[in-house]
Parts: sequence; structure tokens; C-alpha cells
Amino acid sequence: MFDGLIAFGHSIGSFLTPQSLFYVFASSLVGLIIGALPGLTATMGLALMTTLTLKMPSSQALLVLVCTYVGAIYGGSRSAILLNIPGTPASAASCLDGYALARQGHAGRAMGIATSGSVLGTLIGMFFLALFTPLLGDLALKFGAYEFFWLTVFGVVISGTLTGDDPMKGWMAGFLGLFVATIGQEAIYAYERFNFGNRDLAGGIALVPALVGAFGFAELLVVMKERQVPVKINPFDSVIPRVRDVLRYWKTILRSGCIGTFIGIVPGVGEDVAAWTSYAAAKRASKEPETFGKGSIDGLMAAETGDNACVPGAVIPVLTLAVPGSAPAAVLMAAMLIHGVQPGPMIMIQSPQFVYDVVAMMLFATLGILFYGLTLTKLMIRVLQVPQTVIVPVILVLCTIGAFAIAGRLFDVWVMLAFGIIGFILRQLNYPMAPLVLGIVLGDLMEKNLRRGLVLSDGDLGPFLTRPISLVLWLAIVLIIALKFDAVRNLFSRARAAVLGR
Repeated sequence: MFDGLIAFGHSIGSFLTPQSLFYVFASSLVGLIIGALPGLTATMGLALMTTLTLKMPSSQALLVLVCTYVGAIYGGSRSAILLNIPGTPASAASCLDGYALARQGHAGRAMGIATSGSVLGTLIGMFFLALFTPLLGDLALKFGAYEFFWLTVFGVVISGTLTGDDPMKGWMAGFLGLFVATIGQEAIYAYERFNFGNRDLAGGIALVPALVGAFGFAELLVVMKERQVPVKINPFDSVIPRVRDVLRYWKTILRSGCIGTFIGIVPGVGEDVAAWTSYAAAKRASKEPETFGKGSIDGLMAAETGDNACVPGAVIPVLTLAVPGSAPAAVLMAAMLIHGVQPGPMIMIQSPQFVYDVVAMMLFATLGILFYGLTLTKLMIRVLQVPQTVIVPVILVLCTIGAFAIAGRLFDVWVMLAFGIIGFILRQLNYPMAPLVLGIVLGDLMEKNLRRGLVLSDGDLGPFLTRPISLVLWLAIVLIIALKFDAVRNLFSRARAAVLGR
């Protein structure tokens, strides 16, 4: 414990330089603007910023990305409260009570609640990030090829189950991502697959251009399809958080912080699920559930605390298992790999200081959103009035440059455009994007561990099914899938009723 505090202090000291502080406040501002603009997501912002940080030192680049991530999730509350339009999917739950408060003339108070909830939620998640990462790192050392194979399948299945209205569509999107990951040369014998004689496809689909397309260009197509409504911003009072709001709802803050962190740890679920789950838990625990959706401070505090606590929580499996907890965390993991950081079970042995560096990055990102939440809210709200005719061309240029900058290949620009069109079509058909991204990210890990496990067991599938951790994981997968069928749910209901009847 004492060694951890020393390492954390060293990490804070390493970022207390003028250059690092400039990056903190600049990237937090960029993230906040991305989050506040409806149609732009944290995943898209991280994908674009990754391409802009390629030439930076790894620690500075990751500091920029973490601050952008935290700022974007926080920034979504601005448009949610003032316009009833969630800036990011994670802010959808904040619309219910935030906009109601704004209509009642308490927009400033609502934004103060959102600021305090976001800051405290990130701090709670940051605490668990520092606490759990070393512990899970030790547990992850017990994972072998068999366990990692089932963990990747579990991540895709649980992401597809929880991130959309139809689990089948989520699973289809996830396994489409797994298929995309198999394009190109396979890992052991470099045999070319699914490239159709195209030499560019032989190298596989690069992750960042695919993500820029699926979350950047696709978002632009959605924005252009929908007609822009003239923005009318509600007048608001002081945005300074009220101390009594924090003290009165301390149980909500702690509960939502823990829920958000836990959901962040679950692979591929994300901040929007954390916000809705925290909101539902607060409503069940409230003595005044009828006020939820009509301007409840408790509901707004729960939603904002939950989604921001999910950010550090989603980084925990990235560091310990190399499995992202959300779509933005998948981009962050890709950026770590690009900058030479190898997350996974060995990180506490090879780079223990890096874990505390990430915790320190979260702390500085929290300071960034607190500063802007208290000082520049009224000025930054004007960003919401920027017309689409200005925003769309700028983002399109950034998407194109970002896709090209990774390897300097025109082919990657075509990949970006193709995935943008695919992402747009899937959105129109109500397919969730998070499982698709998780499938692309985890596909290589799943295939390598499947083949490695088969080599170790000489082709025997037994270890995949009988080793303790593998057994738990595949049984959990079967149970999750089975419970989505009405016949199985009815069977469980009848069995439960029979047991209770006795």
C-alpha cells in the first residue's frame, strides 16, 4: 500500500510540468466540446485524437487521450441538460431530469449537479482503478490460452446482450467484428485469408481507420441525414455546485460510483449502461420515486456519477487483461499498443509504474473538467450553436487525415469510408456499434489463444471446458444466451415458483 502511494506520488510529480498541464487543459476542453456536440461521441473523439498524437511521447499522448475521454463523457451533459439532446449516448439518462430542471429555470443548478457528480464519480472510479488493478493483475497471471479464449467470447456476448434492444442484433454485430479481425494473414503460418487477391487486405484491417470510419464518418452521415433543429438554449443561473446537494445525496454518489465502476469492468458494456443502471438503482432506493423524470436531483446525480465512474472502471480490464471495458476504452487500448505500451497480465511485473501513471492521468482529467465546469460553461455553450455546415466539413477532413496518418496508406482512407458506410447502415437497422468494435479488437486475441490452446493440448478440447476458470466462463456464456429465450425464462420462472411454493 505504501509503495503504491509512493508510485502514485511519483506519477503526479512527473505530470506537473507546464507542457503536461497545457495538454491536460487543452485536451479536456477538446473532449468537452466533442461530448457537448450532439452526434459526436467519445469513441470518435478518441479515434481522431489518437491519430493526432502519433508523434508525441507515449506518456504525453496517453495523457491527452485520457483527458479527452473523461472530458467527452462529462461534456455530453451540457447538451442533455440545455437541449434535451444527449451529447453522447452516456448522457441519455441525464436528459430525463436535467432538461426538466432546465425547463423549471434551474439549468445552472442542474449543470452544477452534473459537474459534482462527474467529478466525484471519476474519483471513485479512480480509487478502484488504483485498488483493483494490482489485485486483478495477480489474478490475470492465472489466465492461460484457454481462459483468454473464453474471456474474449464472454466480452462479445455480454456486450451484445447489454448494449442494444435486441441481443441477437448485438451478437451479430459482435461476430461481424470477429470476422473482420480474421481478414489478412493468420498469426502462425502467415496464410492469407479473405483478401480476395488484394495485397492491401493481406495485411488485415487496421483498427484505427476502422474505428474512425465506424464512429466518425458514420456519425457524420447520421448528422447529415437528420435535419438540424435551431438551437434554443434555456437561460440558466449559477453553475457553482451546491454543497448541500452533494451532502444530501452522498449515498447516491457512493452507490452510483460503485455501480459505474463495476459495469466498466464488464467487457464491452460501456458508460450508457452504467448511467441507466445507476439511475434505476437510485429510483428504486429513493423515497420519492415519482419525482424521477420530472426534475429529480437524485436521478441526475446518479446518472452523471455512474457514467463517469465507468471511465476508470473500463480501463481496469484494459490494463490487467488487455480486454476493453467499453468502446472508447477499446480505442484507448489500441493507442497504448501504438505507443509501445503492452497491457495485459504482465503489466504489474513489466511496467507497474504505468498503472499509477494512468491513475494520475485520471486525476488531472478530473481537475480539467472541474475547472471548465466552474468557469467556462456559459461561454462553451455557444459551441452548441455552431451550424452543421461548419462542423461536418471539419470533422470529415479530420477523419480522412486521421485514417491516412497511421501508416500513410491511401487504402486506409478507403477502409475508413467503407466502415463509415457499414456503420451508418447498421445504425439505421438499430444494430449497436460497441459489440462490433469489441469484436474487431478482441478477434486477434481470441484466435491466437484458441490456436495456442489447441497446440498445447494437442488438439484436445477438454482443457477449454474443464479448467476451473474456463468452466465458469463458458457456463456463464451459455446461461446468458439461454436466458434470452422465452422458453428458458419461463422454465426458470416455473422452477422458482415451485421452490417458493414449497
